[in-house]
Amino acid sequence: MSTESNNSTLIETQLVQLQQLEEIIDHEKVILQKQNPDELNEITEQKNQLLLAIKNLDQQFEQSIVFKQEKSAGLYAEQLSKIEETLLRCKDKNFVNGQIIAQSQLAVERMKTSLLQNHNKASMTYDNKGKTSGGLSSLEIEA
Repeated sequence: MSTESNNSTLIETQLVQLQQLEEIIDHEKVILQKQNPDELNEITEQKNQLLLAIKNLDQQFEQSIVFKQEKSAGLYAEQLSKIEETLLRCKDKNFVNGQIIAQSQLAVERMKTSLLQNHNKASMTYDNKGKTSGGLSSLEIEA
């Protein structure tokens, strides 16, 4: 097998890997919206394994002088363009998933604060500046 066809096969492999990553990120979004931690752990493991495989293939390209020369000659322009488009979609979708996670964390914090305040209303007092204090002093939690 020639080096050019080997590099072309590796590029196609990377494109397939990125397309799989995009599918995983789409599925991850659904899981985040359903708030299913067990499925989230599974999909995160799949995502990490795929990202590791992508990284390893990237390192092969980085170390290949022949690939760099062929790339400079424009041999893989169309394939690399598809890879770049797929990678940008993955980044955008991953950013959206990050926003979902951030919103979920805020909702959890609000609920936690609300529960603590409701639980501690009887022991809540105010200081000389009008701020609330009190709470679960044994746990060093203050409202």
